[in-house]
Amino acid sequence: QVVLVESGGGLVQAGGSLRLSCAASGRPFRSYAMGWFRQAPGKEREFVAVINWSGSSTDYADSVKGRFTISRDNTKNTVYLRMNSLKPEDTAVYFCAADNTIVIHTSPLDYDYWGQGTQVTVSS
Repeated sequence: QVVLVESGGGLVQAGGSLRLSCAASGRPFRSYAMGWFRQAPGKEREFVAVINWSGSSTDYADSVKGRFTISRDNTKNTVYLRMNSLKPEDTAVYFCAADNTIVIHTSPLDYDYWGQGTQVTVSS
């Protein structure tokens, strides 16, 4: 069992920045690839970013490449999502998720554990 708790969401103006954090407890954090997903009202949950267990491999959705950066600190059992140049279309509930694998996946169906989500709202 892995428990994930996101924080760092909020209201920001377009062009601004936020850093989301996801703290994990339970099974060894470094055993898991970690992903960020988001879900806007009326839309399906979509992939944002993923990082492998060591931090040596990452992947991003095309819509956030060059603006968002995923990182992790295995000593703190925490994964981060730095979001720069935010746009109104980035508005969503952001979820972190844990995937017990050495490879990275972009489908939410591959993830074993989910946090409760944190709201990010970008005003124009």
